[in-house]
Amino acid sequence: MQTTNRQVNSNYDQSTYDQSTKTSRIATVHRTTGETDVQVTINLDGRGTCTAATGIPFLDHMLHQIASHGLIDIDVQAKGDWEIDDHHTNEDVGITLGQAFNQALGDRKGIVRFGNFRAPLDEALVEVTLDFSGRPHLSYGLQIPTGRVGTYDTQLVREFFVAIVNHSQMTLHIRQLDGINSHHIIEATFKAFARATRLAVEIDPRRAGVIPSSKGVL
Repeated sequence: MQTTNRQVNSNYDQSTYDQSTKTSRIATVHRTTGETDVQVTINLDGRGTCTAATGIPFLDHMLHQIASHGLIDIDVQAKGDWEIDDHHTNEDVGITLGQAFNQALGDRKGIVRFGNFRAPLDEALVEVTLDFSGRPHLSYGLQIPTGRVGTYDTQLVREFFVAIVNHSQMTLHIRQLDGINSHHIIEATFKAFARATRLAVEIDPRRAGVIPSSKGVL
């Protein structure tokens, strides 16, 4: 009897929710400049599969973390001016991935919108809090002790997140709570970002296709 009452008094239309969950949230973006050629395809409702060929092995490894822990299917193919350095390719992958997020989310109807996660990796602990608010902002609190991890310039971590924030139109706060190993700190950051993103892009059944803002628009 209680179950029947909950169904009758439900404040959302189940048919609308079913339709919103079936809507394809897949986007492909191709960005070409005089420095790079990047194509990204994402599926926000994927299973965490990843194909990454950026020419930057450590960045490929981090993209795999976003896919695996965010349950987002990601395909990234990039060519860049690697003979100069990795900066342009790293940045343009972030830009293109951000644009793909923005397209796949569309008007953002029905999503949870906010996400928060703390990810440990051995001695490292990083917290990521984000909001698909439509207002780009990055607060970056990593203190990476070395200039490189393998051949990867650790300054490029911030540049990647600047690019993805500006083009996905999210607010992103990254806080390092502990850590002394550069690889661990960066990987914990990407894992926390993935998990926070997964929480934020999930469909909220109580939203029933409504934009998650008191203003009615993001």
